[in-house]
Amino acid sequence: MKKNSFKLYNLIFPIWLLWLIPTTWIIVLPANFLIDLIVVLLTMKYLKIKDIKKNTKLIVFRVWIFGFVADFIGTGLMFLSNIIDFNYETQFGKWWYRNISNAVSYYPFESIYAFIWVTVSVVIAACFIYLLNYKFSLRKSTLDDSQKKKLALALSIFTAPYLFYIPTSLFF
Repeated sequence: MKKNSFKLYNLIFPIWLLWLIPTTWIIVLPANFLIDLIVVLLTMKYLKIKDIKKNTKLIVFRVWIFGFVADFIGTGLMFLSNIIDFNYETQFGKWWYRNISNAVSYYPFESIYAFIWVTVSVVIAACFIYLLNYKFSLRKSTLDDSQKKKLALALSIFTAPYLFYIPTSLFF
């Protein structure tokens, strides 16, 4: 199998869909903002934080932006499975294509190796969500350190890019 015969199709769901259908951004951007806003509000309410409205106004835009940054980091890790280049005429190259690059791109549940790759990408993105929110997004809030950590943790758990698991084979 020639290397160039499948490269065009080995792109990861969120970025490929957003690039293929640019109007998708019209839905993705506000939906992502709404999800971030809901997680922030509900977590603050659960933590019984005073001045929820004031703190939300101070942090929600940064939470939203850094969430995208973390998602792009995770997407980069997903795409790395296609960038790593092996000779597809060798046994290992065929194995890599079948179990990693093709499976990660089209159906992560097809191979345990692809599932692990996607899971690691989601976990790393979630870690970046936590880190970026804790270090940057929540900096101007009036929350104490413990509250910042809990809010950053809630954001990382509830807004991690679980869409990475959606098979792109459903769209092609």
